[in-house]
Amino acid sequence: MNNMYFTEEHNLFRKSLQDFLKKEVLPHIDKWEKTGTIDRFIWKKFGDMGFFGINYPEAYGGLNLDLFYTVILQEELQKINSGGFAAAIWAHVYLAMTHLNAEGDEAIKQNYLAPSIAGDKIGCLCISEPSGGSDVAGMRTTAVKIDDHYVINGAKTFITNGVYSDYLVVAAKTSPEQGNKGMSIFVVDRDTPGITATKLDKLGWRASDTAEIAFDNVKVPVTNLLGQENEGFAYIMQHFALERLVMGVNAHARAEYALDYALQYMSERKTFGKSLDMYQALRHKYVDLYSDMEVCKQFNYSVVFRLNKGEYVVKEATMSKLKSTKMADEVIYECLQFLGGYGYMEDYPLARLLRDSRLGPIGGGTSEILREILSKIIIDKKSYKPAT
Repeated sequence: MNNMYFTEEHNLFRKSLQDFLKKEVLPHIDKWEKTGTIDRFIWKKFGDMGFFGINYPEAYGGLNLDLFYTVILQEELQKINSGGFAAAIWAHVYLAMTHLNAEGDEAIKQNYLAPSIAGDKIGCLCISEPSGGSDVAGMRTTAVKIDDHYVINGAKTFITNGVYSDYLVVAAKTSPEQGNKGMSIFVVDRDTPGITATKLDKLGWRASDTAEIAFDNVKVPVTNLLGQENEGFAYIMQHFALERLVMGVNAHARAEYALDYALQYMSERKTFGKSLDMYQALRHKYVDLYSDMEVCKQFNYSVVFRLNKGEYVVKEATMSKLKSTKMADEVIYECLQFLGGYGYMEDYPLARLLRDSRLGPIGGGTSEILREILSKIIIDKKSYKPAT
């Protein structure tokens, strides 16, 4: 393990997490993949172990640890080979909970963040819309203030944890005439009248519940506003850096898992009297793939290091997701090829891994959107600033 970034305490945490996942999660993965429902008990076990509170304040039950503990959590989740389960966990911890911690007042933190850290409540983040996808500024969902509450109308889609979560962190236009400067964020209880969720059938991430959600005159107390009214777009943009970096780390981790598995297979599989890892064409292809993975991995670690120091790394995090997710798709595609016909069989991990990985260049902002964001930063010299 790279001692530039990981201490002995980090390594002990990794071993503890590996043991936990092997004992408590792996035996259930195939069932969850088939049913599309993650049993509720595992959320509480994650909470009891402190895994949801790694980066959150001790005042709400968190551990207040550095971001390299987050890296370890993300890397090890990829090794259980269920992109859906991993996504459900990180969507709760690094999408929904991030907003509660950053923008929520004390009451919201007590009522939502603390139970989320404990594993008693599950959250989801509702931004993408059927008509907009990655176009956050084009959002159509509205929240109209009437006396002591807001009334939300609109629809969201591709929402991870969108069916079984206990609360929703929802972005809506409070001043539509102001465009992206008129957006706000709310925390909304699942059982609020007017909310309906439809489960979506996906190519991969089969264990996670992904939904399209409709809001029909949903009344939300003004006290459930996160941060300041009309500041939502700035909040979303600021937190996108962490989301993209998490997805970049996920990508290098699943590519590394695929490479490790493929090499083990190649060392055991023999044709014409020698193992596959002795064929020059395969050896050279393998080390090219491994090099691509390692370059992304080391870049991602360097960005995590900077973010951990409080630097605003929106450019680098965008690069992380753009390049790492593309790399992972290419690596996993070739690793499946190394297994030949067995790679195409569901009894081997590469088939599921290939399906799950394909969402990487789509979710959390498509690669096409990320390239345009980087074009604005690099070519047009646009400067993004953190929310104040």
